[in-house]
Amino acid sequence: MKYSFKTHSDRENSKAEKYTLREELFGTKDVLPAWVADMNIDTPYFVLEAVKKRLEHSIIGYQSMPDSAFEAQIEWMKSEHGISYALEDLLYSHSVVASMDLAIDAFSDVGDKVIVQTPIYPPFLASLKEQKREVLNNPLVQGSDGKYSFDIEDLRSKIDERTKLLLLCSPHNPVGRAWRREELEEILELCLEHNIVVFSDEIHSDLVYAPNKHIPFASLSQKARDITITAIGVGKTFNMAGFAMSSVAIANKDLKERFLKSYHRVHIGQGSVLSQVAFETAYREGKEWLGELKVHLWGNYELLVEVCKKHKNIIKVIPIEATYLAWLDCRGLGLSNRKIKEFFVKEAKLGLNTGLSFSKEGSGFMRLNFGVSRDEMQEIVKRLDGALLKFSNE
Repeated sequence: MKYSFKTHSDRENSKAEKYTLREELFGTKDVLPAWVADMNIDTPYFVLEAVKKRLEHSIIGYQSMPDSAFEAQIEWMKSEHGISYALEDLLYSHSVVASMDLAIDAFSDVGDKVIVQTPIYPPFLASLKEQKREVLNNPLVQGSDGKYSFDIEDLRSKIDERTKLLLLCSPHNPVGRAWRREELEEILELCLEHNIVVFSDEIHSDLVYAPNKHIPFASLSQKARDITITAIGVGKTFNMAGFAMSSVAIANKDLKERFLKSYHRVHIGQGSVLSQVAFETAYREGKEWLGELKVHLWGNYELLVEVCKKHKNIIKVIPIEATYLAWLDCRGLGLSNRKIKEFFVKEAKLGLNTGLSFSKEGSGFMRLNFGVSRDEMQEIVKRLDGALLKFSNE
């Protein structure tokens, strides 16, 4: 391998959120943080070198998003995911959550219903609450193999004339699904039938493991393209969240005009010149790095699966197809949600996301971020194994 992911730069005193919030979230600093979804893996050196090069120019002022940056993303999306966008389809956004908030504002009104499919990334629910929309919850269903799927009949029974928008998470956080074309087509059919707009969060689209494949929702058909707002970017793929750089793809002109009313009202702007350089460089130079990263991440996942198999009666890893976020079924511990968190903090000395933060359907689960260096992953599984052995022997 050309790139090494064995170690990572020390973040302990770098103001990294996963470290600074440990005491607030876990009551102690004595935990290895495996929660917030950025990676303890160094941002690619070629991205950092491009940023250093730009700093040789002594003025860092306002700069419009260069066409070349979006062109790099367009080329990436076509080659990696088989979908084509025009330059005018793309808009800058500093985050997917910001894009989602704008979509909620643009395509629904106070009191309207918005579909979410739980368990789900917490900002999906928080954004709807803040904007006074009614959550139409269409919980995912778990099969005998542990994997989740859509409950189409439940969704069909709940949609009414007040249902305006669907917030799709694809690939899904936290359950790790890369949705199949036929699954997405069932969602599309209902949305077309009821004139529902789809906001598709596809920020993890590059982190899908073979033989699985990411299917952009807008790629299903021209009709799908005409009802979809897609959020994409480099933040997860190349561990660049700190650059605050993503994009929104809207091919339908009417949909884009509606979105732009909200977009311009909050003055999103064009982002930082350094972020623009990083964004373009990642797309132009990052394919080989990403390929090796995914091999590394899958190796980390296998280490986690191996240790959980040793304790299969009390903990299970839900099989994943995408992301670097493991969804752990901890119901075999026989503990309350509060006690499960306490077990991870006090016994394993690991800081994870609680399942309940992803909705009540997450009760009994925890989310573990395995997007870390190999040395750190080995420490995570060592701590988890020791805590589970102690629990089993008590």
